[in-house]
Amino acid sequence: MLPAIENIGTVVVCEDDDVTRELLCRNLTADRFEAVPARTAADALRKCRYAAPDVLLLDLALPDASGLDVLREIRSAEGAAAPFDSELPIVILSGRASDGDRVRGLREGADDYLTKPYFYDELLIRLRNQLNRRAAPRRGPTRVGLLSVDIVTRDVHVGDRRVELANKEFELLRALASDPRRVFTKEELLHDVWGYLSMGKTRTLDSHASRLRRKLDPDRGRYVVNCWGVGYRLVEA
Repeated sequence: MLPAIENIGTVVVCEDDDVTRELLCRNLTADRFEAVPARTAADALRKCRYAAPDVLLLDLALPDASGLDVLREIRSAEGAAAPFDSELPIVILSGRASDGDRVRGLREGADDYLTKPYFYDELLIRLRNQLNRRAAPRRGPTRVGLLSVDIVTRDVHVGDRRVELANKEFELLRALASDPRRVFTKEELLHDVWGYLSMGKTRTLDSHASRLRRKLDPDRGRYVVNCWGVGYRLVEA
């Protein structure tokens, strides 16, 4: 049996041309990357939110929006439970070769800009350079007592037990774990995790917090604490 070979990294490939996208994904897979295809701007944002990529390869001419809109959306992400990693390396692959287009892409926050047609080997070198830059400052998992939260791999453990969380449960936990000793108000959490502009009468937060509490500690529910009248905090068990 052949030994398992670990992937170098996860790459979202946003390209609307089916042949180009499939060829690029096939080559990246052969070079030990996990290639995640995305045909539209909406696909790219969804994959960047849930696939925890290491790099985004981004075309500018997409059927539903400009690639620059995807770039701006990711770069503007902020808050404890932001939907995207605002520092995600983004390499633009575009047929727009003018100096103005290149400068605009870099000004909006792209880490690199490669014009079509490009040599795949050159793209591979630029891709590896972005991964090397990203690897240096990466933090390990956040640990609170026996609780371990890895925001990169989205792995959650309590001791040796792996905890399976739904997307919103994980994002709520990520928000609380960003500052375990602080009480986050309900308004903050509803805005950062769900995008609500006002609280209204929703019970969404309370329901998710209750499920998260039971999953982390089925016996005592010790990790997620309801601070009555204010919000929630994450405390060491």
